[in-house]
Amino acid sequence: HSRDDIMELNHPELTQQALHLLRNGEHFQWHVIPMLAFVMYIYYNEIAAKNWRGIAAGLSLYGGHWLFEIGNALIQHFSGHALWAIPQGTAYLLLVGVGIEISLMFSIAGLIASKLLPPDPTAKVCGINNRLFFALANAAFCAVAEIFLVTQTGVFAWVYPWWGALPVFVTVYIPFFLTAMRCHDWEIATQKRFIGGLFALDAVLLLVFGVGLRWI
Repeated sequence: HSRDDIMELNHPELTQQALHLLRNGEHFQWHVIPMLAFVMYIYYNEIAAKNWRGIAAGLSLYGGHWLFEIGNALIQHFSGHALWAIPQGTAYLLLVGVGIEISLMFSIAGLIASKLLPPDPTAKVCGINNRLFFALANAAFCAVAEIFLVTQTGVFAWVYPWWGALPVFVTVYIPFFLTAMRCHDWEIATQKRFIGGLFALDAVLLLVFGVGLRWI
């Protein structure tokens, strides 16, 4: 479909297009391999530099990303439509609302955002705490990027009419980046417990609802 055709499709068609792509290897593209290599290179560099706080920020956001995507896929299962969906354009659709490219981006988003943080967690930027400021700034950037994807490309869709940039900003991206910023500053033991628990929860949910019940 052309971009204009995609923008005119009704919600059931958008959902069906996304479900048709779901874990369908026919659309795989080789660009995924170097993207994965770049992500690995970035994390290996941070490990070599012993930037454990930056790594914690990256992993905590990525774990949260998967939790939200599982929730979105469950909404699709129970209601018939997800809040957001990817009807075309991805090399591999992991869940109804997340392609491999977006997932790889989110795997380093928290790490990247942590590079902006001043050493002093109490310092202020524009009159507010710097951790909150950079969480809000990164959340706003991602929400605006979604506006472009939805309105100009057709590769990403907000399915329900009440779901858009503001709900995404408030309920998705602010929690993502606030979690990453807070986890960055925690003690190492707390970081390990939180990240380990988050990824364990993601794994259990994927096994139960994906592999077992095949709901997502």
